[in-house]
Amino acid sequence: MGRIQQLNEFLSNKIAAGEVVERPASVVKELMENAIDAHSTIIEIDLVEAGLSSIRIKDNGDGIAEEDLLTAFSRHATSKIKNEHDLFRIKTLGFRGEALPSIASVSKVEIASSTGGQGTAAVIHGGRLISQSAAPARKGTDIKVEELFYNTPARLKYMKTINTELGNITDIVNRLALSHPEISIRLIHNGRTLLHTNGQGDVRQVLAAIYGMQTVKKMVPFKGDSLDFNVSGWAALPEITRASKSYVSILVNGRYIKNYGITKSVLEGYRTMLPIGRFPVILLSIEMDPILVDVNVHPSKQEVRFSKEKELQHVISETIKKTFRKETLIPSGLTEKKEPKRQSEQTSFDWNLPSKKHEAAEQSFVRESEFREEVPAAIKTPVTEPALTEPDQSEPPLYEESEQVQEERKRMPELSVIGQAHGTYIICQSEEGLYMIDQHAAQERIKYEYFREKLARDPGDVQDLLVPITFDFSNDQFIKIKENIHLLEQSGVIAEEFGQNSLIVRAHPAWFPEGEEHETIEEMIEQLLTNRKIDRYQLREEVAILMSCKRSIKANHYLKTDDMESLLDQLSECVDPFTCPHGRPVIIHFSTYEMEKMFKRVM
Repeated sequence: MGRIQQLNEFLSNKIAAGEVVERPASVVKELMENAIDAHSTIIEIDLVEAGLSSIRIKDNGDGIAEEDLLTAFSRHATSKIKNEHDLFRIKTLGFRGEALPSIASVSKVEIASSTGGQGTAAVIHGGRLISQSAAPARKGTDIKVEELFYNTPARLKYMKTINTELGNITDIVNRLALSHPEISIRLIHNGRTLLHTNGQGDVRQVLAAIYGMQTVKKMVPFKGDSLDFNVSGWAALPEITRASKSYVSILVNGRYIKNYGITKSVLEGYRTMLPIGRFPVILLSIEMDPILVDVNVHPSKQEVRFSKEKELQHVISETIKKTFRKETLIPSGLTEKKEPKRQSEQTSFDWNLPSKKHEAAEQSFVRESEFREEVPAAIKTPVTEPALTEPDQSEPPLYEESEQVQEERKRMPELSVIGQAHGTYIICQSEEGLYMIDQHAAQERIKYEYFREKLARDPGDVQDLLVPITFDFSNDQFIKIKENIHLLEQSGVIAEEFGQNSLIVRAHPAWFPEGEEHETIEEMIEQLLTNRKIDRYQLREEVAILMSCKRSIKANHYLKTDDMESLLDQLSECVDPFTCPHGRPVIIHFSTYEMEKMFKRVM
């Protein structure tokens, strides 16, 4: 008798559950996506003990017909695709036909659904039908999942604490709410409402429900496109940062995804504007022809593969850069109080309301007037930017500006110097109030943009050295240097092997700081050694940052008034004068109103 046998459906579903149902959050995701695909306008998620005891999801969508209900719980049963061609133009969130049978195989499920007439209910335990009966004629689906992993106890030991599992669920619900602001979503845990969006289609209201009004007031819209992609969304000003990348939300044709390359392009758009180890709050929506993205590469459907990914990354990073170059990014010197957490209304939904009129049954979660009355987060200064061009596939542009932009790019207010504090901060004033400038950070920015421009250009004049410079390395270091020596040559540093594990430099660009040629080349070589993957663009960028930092005035260095005014003049000519290359603020602002409020002149 042969050793290979066909697995039965019951065991196959349990194996599939291991791929699709990792934890309670997976169940919530799959069931919410089904509700969204069913054209629901109201979705309610009710959890007990972070879903480990019970997950109930109720919607007012299309519902499941009586003859389809049990079929929906058989493996690979789906209404989303008909043939192989549909796999390359997927427009729905779910399509594999694995979610319901996988969930049912490791839990106890109760479901009631109707397409508008007499409904059907079923009870399924561990993948086996227990009972089937009639259900009320309420259009939509009500599904309850209890005792998750009750029949696979080995899976339970991998579950985390209640708070951790609840955090995973709220993360999923938040992303789906952001991708579908037209759907009213309520998340309840142990009887307490954690999230409630009103479904009026304004993504700002969803952002406010998740992140708070103070954060939303400091988010700006962005939009860009190319022949193949349209990108848009809301990006927090660089002063609003978080400690992880989890606040970067990426949507592709309405689907929440995770993608390292896209996240990297977002961070590239914020480059030199964020402190090291800090990340932005941003909602990025990408619209494209479905044929350009493959969502069928992972059971969770969160990881996708793009065609023309380099082009997409370029559009994203350039759009974000372009957006912030229209803003005066000077943060307030006063730390704002945290906004008190808003309690969601407890008004119950009328599930029988027509889908287009359900808004009248609930109160707005965020009042529209708050957006109309809000104080602008930043003073907007119009800046004419060059149009986005097709990217160079070999290397992103490092420094590119039209002459018109250079003439109009002054984004700093006119400031007059008052003095200096502690030999570190330049104190200035204008009609708008008081300003403090970190002199080291300011000169870092000035020098960074100078070196960045020099490094971005062709090497130009190369100066031969009367006495060549020699560098010695260990075996492993020298191997890596030899692999990347062409990057040095592209930057104007002419080097060659010299004996065993040695490198001799015979020429370098003429603009290298006099007397610091050895240190500058050493910094370039250090970047080749410390970065596992590096290209010419990254090499020049990192070297520009290092050179600017080491050659800038330090704290406790007292300056004359003329020197401070000269520093401000140079800073005002910078493309991005508001942060140093490491993302620290260069300038902060105390408005006249804020100062009057501190001294109780106004209340």
